[in-house]
Amino acid sequence: MPIIVNLDVMLARRKMRSRELAEHVGITEQNISLLKSGKVRGVRFDTLAAICRVLDCQPGDLLVYAPGDDAPAGDTDG
Repeated sequence: MPIIVNLDVMLARRKMRSRELAEHVGITEQNISLLKSGKVRGVRFDTLAAICRVLDCQPGDLLVYAPGDDAPAGDTDG
């Protein structure tokens, strides 16, 4: 998928755990995990806004468009 989710990077920069973010945002820790792994088909704007508010970031800090990148994150072949 050409959209890369950098939520794990932002959590590390803010020294925050997924559980803490989930509590502040009001979604389950499992949904945070799915977002981090990029295994979701979409995210609601209000959820994205809440994540950005808690992490003090912009949506572009969390989501990156990489055209032609159909390989899983971390796969550097090709």
